[in-house]
Amino acid sequence: MAKSYESLSGLVDKPLRLSFFILYTLPFTIPHTLIQMGTQVTTDNPQPSDLVKGLGLFDATTLVMGSMIGSGVFIVAADISRQVQSPGLFFLTWVISGLMTVIAAVCYGELAGMMPKAGGQYIYLREAFGPLWGFLYGWTLFLVIQTGTVAAVAVAFGKFLGVFVPWVSAKTILLNFGTLAVFGHPIALTVSSLQFIAILVLLTLSILNIFGLRTGAGVQNVFTVLKVTALVGVILLGVWWASNHPVPASSIQGFWQGANWDMATVTVVSVAMVGPLFSSDAWNNVTFTGGEVMNPRRNLPVSLFVGTTTVCIIYLACNWAYYRALPFFGAPSGGLMGQGIQHAAEDRAATAAVQVMLGGKGAGLMAAAIMISTFGCTNGMVMAGARVYYAMAKDGLFFRSVGKIHPKYHTPAVSLIVQAVWASILTLTGTYNELLDYVIFAVVIFYILTIAGIFRLRQTRPDAPRPYRAWGYPVLPLLYIAFASFVELALLTHKTLRSFAGLSIVAIGIPVYYLWRRAATAPSASS
Repeated sequence: MAKSYESLSGLVDKPLRLSFFILYTLPFTIPHTLIQMGTQVTTDNPQPSDLVKGLGLFDATTLVMGSMIGSGVFIVAADISRQVQSPGLFFLTWVISGLMTVIAAVCYGELAGMMPKAGGQYIYLREAFGPLWGFLYGWTLFLVIQTGTVAAVAVAFGKFLGVFVPWVSAKTILLNFGTLAVFGHPIALTVSSLQFIAILVLLTLSILNIFGLRTGAGVQNVFTVLKVTALVGVILLGVWWASNHPVPASSIQGFWQGANWDMATVTVVSVAMVGPLFSSDAWNNVTFTGGEVMNPRRNLPVSLFVGTTTVCIIYLACNWAYYRALPFFGAPSGGLMGQGIQHAAEDRAATAAVQVMLGGKGAGLMAAAIMISTFGCTNGMVMAGARVYYAMAKDGLFFRSVGKIHPKYHTPAVSLIVQAVWASILTLTGTYNELLDYVIFAVVIFYILTIAGIFRLRQTRPDAPRPYRAWGYPVLPLLYIAFASFVELALLTHKTLRSFAGLSIVAIGIPVYYLWRRAATAPSASS
């Protein structure tokens, strides 16, 4: 996800209160000349209720890459390094997570080519295992995964804007209504300038995406190119620095420190992979827009492979640049070199590395780069996520109005606004980081189920058109399922409360599903 959680392991375990909290809390005018970027939409006389096919291969690829790259790659290195305590294992986590991501993307390519419809992964789970499983995915996506990530990334944008505009801060309170206790959990009824900016960003991008598919795609293309350029710049700085400075002796001597190559080592790496996996997450968002991709049976699989492969290589190279500029080992006290990667200030290893290489101006450059990255990531996730709730509404599993298409712009306008409102609420509560940490276990389960769906659909629909078949079937899909299952086991044993809290959020969706189905069938039964 391109995710912006500051430290996944540093969150306080309060799963039950957050599960209860979820239960408790359960068009516009803009100048018509706004951003006419990219190629023209191609569609055969669309009806007012239709989405249009307007995303080409480049658009789909930038959506994959832009949704993946948020703020995670800039900050998770510190947390991973503290968990594995070894440069070798540090890089191993990035290599394995990269391979897992690409394997998953290759598998999704078969499903995307087979069912190029709005909703993507929701559709795949529905068709493979039934509507309940599709609903549970969509339910969790709306409640926490997509909206929580949008909130977290928008807040990250605000935090780094604060580097240039000190007024933007969590300490600058604009409104204060006291506190409210929900099941013993005090919620501050305040609005800070940081929250205000985050909400402004996500509302602006949500409204922007109402005004045509090409508008949102144009924003995505520009910001993806900018953020990739920034990351490549960090890598080139690392190459330049490496040509003139040796690797710190401590990093070389302890390269495989603590790597005993036993089950304990495998478990440590598996738990530490949460950071890399979710820095690489949201690549599947392009499947949500399957109904709007031109030549989807070719462009969806290609964009998934090219996008994930490119980003995973960039991520590995960026972390190498951090490693070359900073000592791997460090202590909480001390300067940039004394803190190293492990204890970089506020876990901002990328900022520390660029400061070492460029001096004081490095902090400002990295803040600007992260702002670009998070803004583009927010746009991609806002644009894609709304298509899932639209598909659910068309199936009668979400508010009916969410299934409406804007008659002029052919976008899921209501879905975009509903998503923005809930993400804004999460932003105001300040619980999005904790919620995201709790659903990590559930997210991986949905990935496993979706890839397992390839096996089921090949049995139940052997004659269905498959313009693209997953490479390495059945070995690579089985390999992903096996290793992802081990990661789940490691999370279940080492982060038990958080894992069960995530499962409880998903489980709440089961009675909601049956209630929604009953409500959806009641009108037809009475008529």
